[in-house]
Amino acid sequence: MLAEDSTLLREGLVRLLTEEGHEVPAAVGDGVALLREVTARPPDLVVVDIRMPPTHTDEGLRAALEIRERWPGVGVLVLSQHMERNYAAQLLTSSAERVGYLLKDRVAQVEEFLDALERIHAGGAAIDPEVVRQLVIRTTHSDPLARLTPRERSVLETLAQGYTNAAISQQLHISMSTVEKNLNAIFDKLDLAHATGYNRRILAVLRYLES
Repeated sequence: MLAEDSTLLREGLVRLLTEEGHEVPAAVGDGVALLREVTARPPDLVVVDIRMPPTHTDEGLRAALEIRERWPGVGVLVLSQHMERNYAAQLLTSSAERVGYLLKDRVAQVEEFLDALERIHAGGAAIDPEVVRQLVIRTTHSDPLARLTPRERSVLETLAQGYTNAAISQQLHISMSTVEKNLNAIFDKLDLAHATGYNRRILAVLRYLES
């Protein structure tokens, strides 16, 4: 299901997804309508713009948060015109599963957009590279990220976008063993060595979204 107040973008997304073999049972222009549609028939995944009528502030975000609370099995991909650090924090820190945050410019990168949807549907996360970039460039001495080597930063940046070890290996042109070695170093330096499960893989970035 889609919620986007721009008719042009909304219809474009419907056409794109339909052509790619996805079913789009509802495409609406505000958060209230989205919640009504989800209540009637929960979908596998929703794509929702943060800023929608009537105030064009955070209506879409509030709808997304309610969906994540009431229907945790529904994947949520939030679109934003600009980097909204606080909004990203509210969405992503509650859970690292079936969730994504992309800048709208990313939609034009069709393969990346579709890949994000697939990762979310599979139970993972998809975080816009620009969001990650703004987080990992912090270099204050009190920031544990400042302790990472350039290679570890590259691995973390790719990891935080929701990619698997194999995908990180391909994107950075390094071996799987190098990926695993760098991940272990990252978890140690960010005090995540004893965390378990999928959340540990992106907690390194989500932690800074909270700050």
